[in-house]
Amino acid sequence: MAVSSHQAAPSLVDSHCHIVFRNFEADLDEVASRWREAGVKALVHACVEPAEIPAIRALADRFPELRYAVGVHPLDTQHWHGDTAATLEAAARADDRVVAIGELGLDLFKATNLDEQLAALGPQLDLAVALDLPVIIHCRDAAEPMLAELRRRERVGRCPRGVMHCWGGTPGEMAGFLELGLFISFSGTVTFPRAEPIHECARLVPADRYLVETDCPFLAPVPRRGKRNEPAYVASVAARVAELRGETLEEVATTTTANAARLFRLPLQVV
Repeated sequence: MAVSSHQAAPSLVDSHCHIVFRNFEADLDEVASRWREAGVKALVHACVEPAEIPAIRALADRFPELRYAVGVHPLDTQHWHGDTAATLEAAARADDRVVAIGELGLDLFKATNLDEQLAALGPQLDLAVALDLPVIIHCRDAAEPMLAELRRRERVGRCPRGVMHCWGGTPGEMAGFLELGLFISFSGTVTFPRAEPIHECARLVPADRYLVETDCPFLAPVPRRGKRNEPAYVASVAARVAELRGETLEEVATTTTANAARLFRLPLQVV
């Protein structure tokens, strides 16, 4: 979305991105210029497996507004080994720019190895509790087992705080995760015309419990759907959420920036 030269863009946080991917190598400085022009004051970079961590750390060195997570994605369980939890813990303790564990979770849309996914999920949830860090949860076609695992942990006081990233569930499923204290993060899918359940979730979610993200390079919002996504486009996500909630873009930007800063404990100089 365009911003006139005399009007500053509202401050935004892209709460989930993957700019470490190879399709950003050629023009990342230009991508950064665009996200800054769009008002993106902070980015939280997700991690899909430990081999990414050095490159993500280098991006944090390059872009002071970037914070990051460490973790293993549920579709990358082949990278989960006996020493992986210790590797993640060491990385998190070594850099105070690590603000979360993840992305972790369950995905039964693209895979069926639920036992393997749970085996990688459990230690990461434990690590988040031990380090007092939030989790970034990927959950696709797996709300029931994810809720069961988190509710079991809540009963024994071992359920971490965190966010359901790239929300794609129903209002009923959202209510279950909200009851556990989790945040809900909306991505470019909220701009898709036929995503009625996500639209309804955006209308219903409490103001103090939602974020916006790109999940770039995936899921570019309308009207760029099908093209490479990038952090600047979080403004389009926020604009659509504002329409659905009957609010201004500035109101949604203020709300989601404050929520992201609270969840991830972002330093004031960043946001």
